[in-house]
Parts: sequence; C-alpha cells; structure tokens
Amino acid sequence: MALQQPQGGPLQGIVVADFSRVLAGPYATMLLADLGATVIKVEGPTGDDTRQWVPPKRGDTGTYYLSINRNKNSIKLDLKDPKDLETAYAIIDRADVLIDNFRVGSLDKFGLDPESVEKRWPDVIHAKITGFGSRAGSQLPGYDMLIQASSGFMSMTGSPDGPPQKAGYAFIDVLTGLHTTVGILASLMRRERFGGGGETIRTNLLSAALSSMVNMSSAAVASDAEMTRTGNDHPSIFPYGPFPAKDRELVICVGNNKQFAVFVEGLGAPELIDDPRFATNEHRNANREELRPILHDLLAAKNADEWIDLFRAKGLPIAPILTVREAVHFADELELEPVVTIPTKDGTDEIPFVSNPLDMSSGAIQYTKAAPGLDEDRDDVLDWIANTPAKTSTE
Repeated sequence: MALQQPQGGPLQGIVVADFSRVLAGPYATMLLADLGATVIKVEGPTGDDTRQWVPPKRGDTGTYYLSINRNKNSIKLDLKDPKDLETAYAIIDRADVLIDNFRVGSLDKFGLDPESVEKRWPDVIHAKITGFGSRAGSQLPGYDMLIQASSGFMSMTGSPDGPPQKAGYAFIDVLTGLHTTVGILASLMRRERFGGGGETIRTNLLSAALSSMVNMSSAAVASDAEMTRTGNDHPSIFPYGPFPAKDRELVICVGNNKQFAVFVEGLGAPELIDDPRFATNEHRNANREELRPILHDLLAAKNADEWIDLFRAKGLPIAPILTVREAVHFADELELEPVVTIPTKDGTDEIPFVSNPLDMSSGAIQYTKAAPGLDEDRDDVLDWIANTPAKTSTE
C-alpha cells in the first residue's frame, strides 16, 4: 500500500515530519492531517507512550493514543542509530513542517535543535513545544498537571472550602496544540503570500495556560484582584452554574437582566424582578447567598427535564449535566455528527473517532486512515523517500 497522502483539503501537498509524542504535538499534527497534510509520525523504539496508557483500550492499544493520531503514517526510528538518523533527515528533507516536543537540548546531539534545523533546512517551519519555554525554564519537565498547578489554574478550581482541583482531562496540552496549529498555519500562509523561508515557532504549556485563562489571568495583571476558588459559581455573574431541581442538578446561565426576568417569571416568582436586592447583576452578585435558597426552593417544584423543556422554549440558557457518553448521544441528536468510523490499514477493524469540530462547506476535513500501529508504514515511508525529491536541505 502507498503512503497515506490525503487527496483534497487545503493542506494537500504539505508534509509534516512529526517527532512529537503524548498529547500537545500529536493533537496539532492530527488537526493538520485532518486538513489534508501528509503526516509522518516518527516514533522511538518503544513507540509513543500513550499507546500503553491503559485502561481504557481497544484491543491492545490505549484509546488515548487512538484519539489523537488518525490520518498519520508511523515509522519507528532510533535516532542513536546512524542509519535511522539518516532516514529521519531524509524525511525532514521532504517536509514543510517539523514538530517536536522534546526537552530543550535533548535533540542537540542529533542536529535537530532549532538552530541546526534553521541552518540545514532553512525552508522548514519548525514548531517546538516545551513545558516552560526555552530560557530559564528550559530544563523543567512539562506535564499538563504540573502546568495546571503552576499556572494558577488549580488555585481557582474547586470548592472554596476544599483543596485545589485539577481539570478532568489534560486541557492545557490540548490548548497548546491548538496554539501550535495556529502558528503553523500562519507561517504557511506567510510563506505562501510573501515568500521567504521557514522559521522557528515556539510554544509552551505555561504561556498557553496563562493566555487561555483570559479574564482570570487578566484580573491578575490588570487589577489588584486575587482570583480564588468559587466552586461551580461564576465570580462575576449570578445565577450562573448548577442548581438542584426536584430529581437532579441542572445548569442555568443567567447573564443579564432580561434573562433574569425570563428565569424568575418561568419559576413563578415575577416579584423577584423588582426586588432591589436582585435588580441588576451587580446586586445579584452581592446578594447571591440570599437569592440562592430562594431559587433552590422554586426549582424543587419540578424535575430537571421539565425545567429544561420550559426554559429552552423561552430561549434561556439551560442544560442537563451529562456524562461523556450521554454528551456524544446528545450531539448526535443535534445532528452534529460527533463520531466518524475509520478503517484500519489492514481492514481488520473499523475504529470510531470523535470527529473534527470544523464543519467546512468545502468538505475539507479528511478521514482516511485510523491511528496507525507502531512502524505500520515503514515500507511505504521508505518507498516515498526513494521516489520523492527533497524539498529543502543545505547538505
């Protein structure tokens, strides 16, 4: 079989040499592959760590790995082996983009540090992902939970009277992958529109976290406010969060005075609209502990689904609290097509994946190959090298 090279998509013909592993880098390269790029996943002798991050798993492979590696070609290379290193160089010779998330300095001995890459492959866009940057924090290991702790995120997450809490998944890695993708696409656009060679794009988990915390990090740098844990409450808006109905909790988001009027009228308590304690968002915020028990008593009159039906009909933001499996089913009910099934290369299995959230009228998103087995595409990659001229190299 031939190397997986998507036909169609805005990135058709763009080759990505993917030396990244775990999450941030592989997520970025999967997004590029979905858009039509040819991605060659270069793995070490034991493969990407996430292959063995189980449970959960499908067959012998962790679903963690499956979730971020579709549409790629896998080749196993030991960079300490001179022949394998030459193969790695040959892949980069034919690439437009190189991406890695190794600790600063660990690739220097292989000539794959940013300075050496810029010299040998001046037209290659090199995306370098680290945990804490390439300067004073260059030797700090970068794991998502470490960043959740050191970014301030955990300090403001959880119950006010409880310990700091992490998020339910490694979201900072995902956000860093998104930032990296944006940088790569911008660099490709610059090269296309204005000419010139490649460049080094540096992203790091800590900076991505601080940027992505938007209003919370802005409060820290633009005011004297100290953002602390508020549980599931919003620090600036009320009522905004989970509230108990008769049978279970639901989430209500009242963001302005008009929505508050709709909410309390629907609850059968229109007198609250003109109550001076709750007349504006600022008043509701200041008096939230007076308003909260009133709302609890009113919401206890109906089951959650009854309130959801009533308030959705009125256009009020309201939702049930779902499990992930229930959320996939809900997205399917909304015709969002949340799941796509992709066959493995050997045709022995069809693996369901969560679909790319982009819905492009051009039909640009590609689903052509399930996440590859380790070294699954070695012969195809080597054949591609032998039959594809180098794009860029000074050697």
